[in-house]
Amino acid sequence: MQANLKVQLYVDGADLAVIEKMAKLDWIKGFTTNPSLMRKSGTTNYKEFALKGLQLIGSKPISFEIFADDYKGMLDQGLEIASWGENVYVKIPVINTKGESTARVIRELSQKGVKLNVTAIFATDQVKEVVSHLQSDVPSIISVFAGRIADTGRDPMPIMRQSKELIKNCTACELLWASPREVLNVFQADEVGCDIITATPDILNKLDLYNKDLLEFSLETVQTFYNDATQAGFKITV
Repeated sequence: MQANLKVQLYVDGADLAVIEKMAKLDWIKGFTTNPSLMRKSGTTNYKEFALKGLQLIGSKPISFEIFADDYKGMLDQGLEIASWGENVYVKIPVINTKGESTARVIRELSQKGVKLNVTAIFATDQVKEVVSHLQSDVPSIISVFAGRIADTGRDPMPIMRQSKELIKNCTACELLWASPREVLNVFQADEVGCDIITATPDILNKLDLYNKDLLEFSLETVQTFYNDATQAGFKITV
């Protein structure tokens, strides 16, 4: 990875083999996952997966998400997950499935000293509410889903800039650019002052293309098309 970036690069995924490999890279600073990624990877035992993951990453931070949907369940799961390691951040969705704010859970866990990653944030009003319920001296991550915002045709950059401004008085808060779609997003996150961007390995691996000569890239692309056509045995009868 050649780019000179201030933003911290986290891996988003649930493949333990990939996590083990990426954990050995100095430029990978942490990890995130979620129930959807875990299900896709074939995980069946949540805690067993988490504990194995913790063994592989050393002291690097990692976020594990609760999946309860009610206040007590969220609180209980949050405390349990937090007990798994000093480098664990508990992911709390900003709302539950009924659209109700989880601010009460966020406040109570933060007051207990639990490191939080508040996730599925799409709007600056949500950022404002979350920050108001966090302890400023307890580490926390504000995960704004910039990539999914962009999927709606909106430019996420103004929202990320406003979010950065909103968290400035929360001394232990970090802003995370979530759900990136391309390598360009890494540089956008860096430009806007995000503390973290979490991305899948396929996006992070493309950072090797940083500042690649475009004419060389053009030639390689044409060669790929030619080689694939030749190997496929394509013919056009004229």
